[in-house]
Amino acid sequence: MNGAHRNGSRWTSRSAVHVVLVLATLYSVLPLVWLVTSSTKSLGDFSTTGAFELGEWNLGTNVGDLLAEEDGVFLHWAVNSLLYAGVGALLGALICSACGYAIAKLDFPGRRALFAVTLTGVLVPTTALALPLYLLASELRIVDTFWAVFIPLLTNPFGVYLARAYAEAAIPGELLEASRMDGAGELRTFFTVALPLMRPGVVTILLFQFVGIWNNFFLPLVMLTDPKLFPITLGLYQWSSRVTQFPSYTPLVITGSLLAVVPLIVAFVVLQRQWRSGLAAGSVK
Repeated sequence: MNGAHRNGSRWTSRSAVHVVLVLATLYSVLPLVWLVTSSTKSLGDFSTTGAFELGEWNLGTNVGDLLAEEDGVFLHWAVNSLLYAGVGALLGALICSACGYAIAKLDFPGRRALFAVTLTGVLVPTTALALPLYLLASELRIVDTFWAVFIPLLTNPFGVYLARAYAEAAIPGELLEASRMDGAGELRTFFTVALPLMRPGVVTILLFQFVGIWNNFFLPLVMLTDPKLFPITLGLYQWSSRVTQFPSYTPLVITGSLLAVVPLIVAFVVLQRQWRSGLAAGSVK
């Protein structure tokens, strides 16, 4: 009797977990499905078709109109986003990896305090830093420039924390000592010995940085006024604010949002194996 009760409870719990997983999947996937179906619609189709119905397949026309709007400014936004996110993620991942490695493997005064400050930085919302960053950029006279957005994105406290956890787990101290005994300096040891061993963790940090920078909205909103410097997120927001007065922007905003998702999907598909192993190692640590 007790065994039957336990089996029933186990299946009930499994069913509950499956229901939660299905709901979470639908919550994640349905907006993307709506984005795909809506991108195939003309302006008139939005009032004559359901939310998840395909239109008359105007995707090609919508993409052409999107790229031609305002002398092709969407391409400028796409290039800006690739520069902000691509270059920023590469440099940011390298900086975070070096900081995490130093905290984990180098002995220097204040190491524990520095790590505590880093953990505190994880808890601070990025929106709370927007005004101080704007004031600093104003003092440096770089407001409304590429650097006002690019430089603050090169650091990420969570990336430093993840790199520190991965470095402690993946890099044997004996290997570092052997490298130093062979005459290698700290920089050479980091780049030739530590960094290859940290590769899965670095890729994980790279993905987090890329997604965070690509989706970044508030910092460019505060720093930039020149549309030619906007990332895709801010540019589409500017267009979406015109929809009530100019409904013709609706297909453009939706199609642009769909295209903005593509680089994120490509990044995850290409780097998913390294990302999974790096994230698992960091969570186990």
